[in-house]
Amino acid sequence: MPAHEFGIMPSAPKKGKSYDKYEPQKYSCISVDDDYIEAIACKLDNISFCWHTTAVRGKGLAYYGITLVPPSSMPDFISAVGDADGLDELKTLLQKAYCENKWIIHFGI
Repeated sequence: MPAHEFGIMPSAPKKGKSYDKYEPQKYSCISVDDDYIEAIACKLDNISFCWHTTAVRGKGLAYYGITLVPPSSMPDFISAVGDADGLDELKTLLQKAYCENKWIIHFGI
């Protein structure tokens, strides 16, 4: 099964740096089955994220790429996850990042 990887970044992304390397181990990522992300994908389409770098902002996850999730988008992301099946671990990770004012990095499928 294809999976998405989500991890908390220890520090905010550096301005001008492109995060385009697949490094889930660097961020102690959790793995989330694509079926669970696909089930909430439409809810994520209205949330502002950064794609590969903080200079590129867009709506929705970079589904096949790398997404940087700023703390300001975390409440909407947490709300989109809600009580969806299979996403308890992701919701806990998002809440932890939000409480610590940290960014999330997402490695798409």
